[in-house]
Amino acid sequence: MFDTLSDRLAATFKNLRGKGRLSEADIDATAREIRIALLEADVALPVVRSFIKQVKERSLGAEVSQALNPAQQVIKIVNEELIGILGGEARRLRFAKQPPTVIMLAGLQGAGKTTLAGKLGRWLKGQGHAPLLVACDLQRPNAVNQLSVVAERAGVAVFAPEPGNGVGDPVKVAQDSIEFARTKQHDVVIVDTAGRLGIDEELMRQAADIRDAVRPDEVLFVVDAMIGQDAVNTAEAFRDGVGFDGVVLSKLDGDARGGAALSIAHVTGRQIMFASNGEKLDDFDAFHPDRMASRILGMGDMLSLIEKAEQTFSQQEAEKMAAKLAKGPKEFTLDDFLAQMEQVRKMGSISKLLGMLPGMGQMKDQINNLDEREVDRTAAIIKSMTPGERQDPTIINGSRRARIARGSGVEVSAVKNLVERFFDARKMMSKMAQGGMPGMPGMPGMPGVGGGKRKGKQQKKAKGKQRSGNPLKRAQQEQEAAARREQGGAFGLPGGGQDGQNFELPDEFKKFMG
Repeated sequence: MFDTLSDRLAATFKNLRGKGRLSEADIDATAREIRIALLEADVALPVVRSFIKQVKERSLGAEVSQALNPAQQVIKIVNEELIGILGGEARRLRFAKQPPTVIMLAGLQGAGKTTLAGKLGRWLKGQGHAPLLVACDLQRPNAVNQLSVVAERAGVAVFAPEPGNGVGDPVKVAQDSIEFARTKQHDVVIVDTAGRLGIDEELMRQAADIRDAVRPDEVLFVVDAMIGQDAVNTAEAFRDGVGFDGVVLSKLDGDARGGAALSIAHVTGRQIMFASNGEKLDDFDAFHPDRMASRILGMGDMLSLIEKAEQTFSQQEAEKMAAKLAKGPKEFTLDDFLAQMEQVRKMGSISKLLGMLPGMGQMKDQINNLDEREVDRTAAIIKSMTPGERQDPTIINGSRRARIARGSGVEVSAVKNLVERFFDARKMMSKMAQGGMPGMPGMPGMPGVGGGKRKGKQQKKAKGKQRSGNPLKRAQQEQEAAARREQGGAFGLPGGGQDGQNFELPDEFKKFMG
């Protein structure tokens, strides 16, 4: 969604790099380019004005003029201001002292409330709660049935005593659901309310009646991130007419310009709490302003990637795999390769995962054109091999490749390419386990698997500037080194740059990704 904005900002910051000192004209030109980028992204005009004013004031101050690297300091300021307009710190749900906690969803028809109710229910279930979805949209055709299907897919309970399609009292359903939740030991109630095609008095009155009847602990306004400026107008109307505590952005995976996401928290004074970025029930998570700002500036989102990995990979399996790699590359087999690949697939879309890596903005076209079905084809090829071939792929000759190709429905060349990629990946993973890899100088070995030292050889000292014997000059060198460490690579990766544009992937990884 933020691709256009990210590209414009990256081009703007590229013009700053390499300048040892920034003049007032440089800052004015940068502010002008950022203003154009935000307006093209459909960000609300008041938000743009406030944002540019803050960036200019801070950029013209001492924190930039006295910085060792003024360009990176400006990027740091833009990053901090982006976090500010996105809501600052992430806000968590408020839970009732006496369950059940009642969460009411409100918004326009078509915003994705019903699907989002299932996503929120599944997310809460993963947090250890027992949610109940309540069907209070009794007017939209098949809305009750849709919620029941979504609840079943999400693995959560649903309360739907009325058939809907214009039949039933939504306020009574909402009231009855509270007692039902207490009886069945559900600690969270998610009330799915009716939407309209536009703001009208009937919608407001019904939503207000449900709110008064159940006294929700949280009223979440669900907004379609693709509708642009109208999202801000709708949010303001709901805030004044019904009131809400937080915002949920749906359809963040769309190709719209994304201005609503950047505007709504600043304009309404209500924080974005959750974001939905796909059609699957797992494509939903808490919204973190700092991580979203990092993605917009091309610095990736390593924290979210690590969280996904922790949820998917078991610690025991990871330690077992690390021990294998420590023994040598030949211990890592195609069975292990397949198991790791299937674990990564459970984390979600491969292209989305790659997009979380810092510096991947320069490979955006390749990521967008990535064929997700390639993982399935690779799995089919490996499963068409005999146990012996998976353990020792070096025995796969021409006749074996032909048999495997027929069994998996691919060309013989695809089998050959897979085996070659496997050997490259095995070599890369072995180097990582034994203490770093080419293209990432200083990258330590995996915890508990070698310390990065090579047996029998003393590690050479890294080349670089020698410390000066002059105390004043040495102090200046140490100050410059500290500044580089603080503002250097995004997430501490060498060569990254604050904007992540100089980040280089290892050659082995590039080759493995084809």
